Amino acid sequence: MLTIDLIHEARERIWRFVHRTPVLTSRAFDERAGREVFFKCENFQRAGAFKMRGATNRIRALTDGERERGVVAFSSGNHAQAVAVASRDAGVRARIAMPSDAPRAKVEATKGYGAEVVFYDRRRDDREQVARDLAAESGAVLVPPYDDYLVMAGQGTCAMELFEEVTDLDALALPFGGGGLFAGASVAAKALSPRVECFAVEPEAGDDARQSFLKGERVKIDPPETIADGARPQSPGELTFPLLQRNAADVLTVSDAEIVEAMKFLLLRLKVLVEPTGALPAAAALFGKLPPNVRRVGVVLSGGNVDADTLASLIAPPNDNA
Repeated sequence: MLTIDLIHEARERIWRFVHRTPVLTSRAFDERAGREVFFKCENFQRAGAFKMRGATNRIRALTDGERERGVVAFSSGNHAQAVAVASRDAGVRARIAMPSDAPRAKVEATKGYGAEVVFYDRRRDDREQVARDLAAESGAVLVPPYDDYLVMAGQGTCAMELFEEVTDLDALALPFGGGGLFAGASVAAKALSPRVECFAVEPEAGDDARQSFLKGERVKIDPPETIADGARPQSPGELTFPLLQRNAADVLTVSDAEIVEAMKFLLLRLKVLVEPTGALPAAAALFGKLPPNVRRVGVVLSGGNVDADTLASLIAPPNDNA
């Protein structure tokens, strides 16, 4: 099981290899949101996202024999990059299964960090089975993006840092894709501040977590069409879902338009670049999705990996002459 002790162990294992990211505030954002918001900026993390924490913890825990066989992962981008960097740091071979429609910047970054990329069709192939087949070829260790307690424990270290810097938070808002960040961060938050409420946030078009949370069992949806590419899993993780059930006060959803508006606000007013998935909880705060009794909220900006063309298409004003 995932415990605060496992998260403490993760912190001791990874602190030399990851950044302690800053916590930022904005009076303009607070006024717009109607509450105090504290941004944990994992977009400033190595490889551009919180995923570096979990990947590093999992890879640094490998045995000598496992290190020799290498690792395999599957990811639309941020976990891929994190595994690539953590593997390079540890001198371990990495092969990554990525969807053929993954953001170009994330694919190129993953290759640039030294990993081999193997593409699959998101609508036709089972990504986990593709990765398992790759692992079976060489006996490599599979490093899942979220359904692994060591990965979750690594992600939980970001909340541990946040609660050391900011006291008396009413709530913690986190993006939800497969649930690894929510699982780790919510366990850390509840251990350090039992009264804090934890909110998962996902796109309206990819509301598998909300449906599952309300139904009380894991629901699988069709591949969602949303700009939040890190929140496209079709179902919550098998290991992460029980922690969502146990620790979530609610699962909130935001529209793609609200995500874009939050990205614009963060970029133009705070001068902080956040990718669509990373902006999910900021959008929830900005558009009044959190309960009114939440006056002080920690928001994890989970990543900042967005390519220039995508960014321009999202934030540029419409061309009336088109």
